[in-house]
Amino acid sequence: MPSKTVEIIRPGQFEAARHYYTKVINAQPHPLVSFFRGLSTKRMINRYCHLKPNVDPKALEECIYYKPKYFRWAGVDLFHVATPKNHHQMILVETNSCPSGQKSMPQVSFDDEKGCYNQLIKNTFIPMFKETRAKVDGIIAVFYDKNYMEASGYAHTIADEMQQSVLLVPYFNSNYDHVKIEQGIFYVHFQNEWAPIKAIFRYVTQRPWNRFPIRGKTKILNPIVSCLAGGRNKIVAAKAYELFNASLAETGLKILTPETMCDVGKDEIPFWVQKFGGHAVIKVPYANAGQGVFTITKPQELEDFMKLDLGYEQFIVQSLIGNSSWSSNTQEGKFYHVGTVPNKSNNIYAADLRMMGCFGEDGFKPLAIYGRRARLPLPKTLETNQDSWDILGTNLSVKQGEESWESDTSRLILADYKEFNNLGIYLDELIGGYVQLVLAVNAIDRMAQNLINKKGELKTKLFKSFDSDKQLLKEIHEGNNHEMRAN
Repeated sequence: MPSKTVEIIRPGQFEAARHYYTKVINAQPHPLVSFFRGLSTKRMINRYCHLKPNVDPKALEECIYYKPKYFRWAGVDLFHVATPKNHHQMILVETNSCPSGQKSMPQVSFDDEKGCYNQLIKNTFIPMFKETRAKVDGIIAVFYDKNYMEASGYAHTIADEMQQSVLLVPYFNSNYDHVKIEQGIFYVHFQNEWAPIKAIFRYVTQRPWNRFPIRGKTKILNPIVSCLAGGRNKIVAAKAYELFNASLAETGLKILTPETMCDVGKDEIPFWVQKFGGHAVIKVPYANAGQGVFTITKPQELEDFMKLDLGYEQFIVQSLIGNSSWSSNTQEGKFYHVGTVPNKSNNIYAADLRMMGCFGEDGFKPLAIYGRRARLPLPKTLETNQDSWDILGTNLSVKQGEESWESDTSRLILADYKEFNNLGIYLDELIGGYVQLVLAVNAIDRMAQNLINKKGELKTKLFKSFDSDKQLLKEIHEGNNHEMRAN
């Protein structure tokens, strides 16, 4: 069970049952997923470019081997969509800088119970903090504010790999008196003393910029600028994608997303919903885990949204991907969910695919993969009394309180023998999703680099030109003044 206090994790204590969902423990990876994860970069590039002959293979290879300065671990949510002419593709819904997925991924081999946990720590986390020039004397910590199952799994994996004790540190938005920052170094109060932290594996997802300064000496995976540049900021992410797509114009590569309107004031939202034919998705740009996302398919849903006080001034409005008869009209045409394979009741469900990846010596590689389906089947026509979120919302997180979460695992689709076929996804869709992951990481990391000056500080004026939401700027200011408050 999650602890509200700091824990010390020692080597040799990893237990798979504590870090995977129960149904994952004895699941066998689907052979298609295993084959995909085992493909060499060269073979994937060859296959992708064979199906898309307008794509420059060298440009794709450069993106895969691009070494991110900040954004080295990421996950993307993807929709498998089709057009009325039956053209299929994987569309990027959003990118996540602290992605879940390890607890849902069947172990890739039975003699390695840590599976993808181990791959991320060995290939990305350890090389990251070892390359730091000005090393901090101290210990390693995992900070978390949700997903204790995976956060503790990372702590145990680091302890085993490094053969040293690791601190597992709760870092909730309302309670972090046990953490302070002095001269850019994090300290954790443990066993009646303040322990300096040399490296942090960060699984802090809820407004992390109000607790993490942008500049510091403690090495962090991922640093907070990766969130601000698009890993948890949907407004800046959309602009990062647009800028990167412009640079890719002659390569045939493109980040594929729903049509997106950024910097939308609340009073403007009804006009953009109307522009999309009355079907749209409204997003709070800084929320995650399925929070702050509102599907609009009828006037009452828009009216209900307009009554909410969500704290922020600017929103995102996107085209809605539904069924073929009730999706948004966009400049690229109409896209609709391919959905799951019909079940025994002949029902098809909207579903997404989460793909996690990380950077290592061999470039950016895929790690954990899983799917999620909506609560209710995808109807051919919408009824006036139907809640569209129940038939389109795929996120599994269920918020129980301000800092308490559970997961609806009944809708989880594992990448295993039993369940993965239900997604109706084949090798080319997996490769296409991987390419979208790689391109998104490139775009966000390049944006992050542009936002940081030579002193390692945020270029405030430039950032405001991308996102001027006053509440967000206030939260960032709080994070950068955390050291002052701690003293």
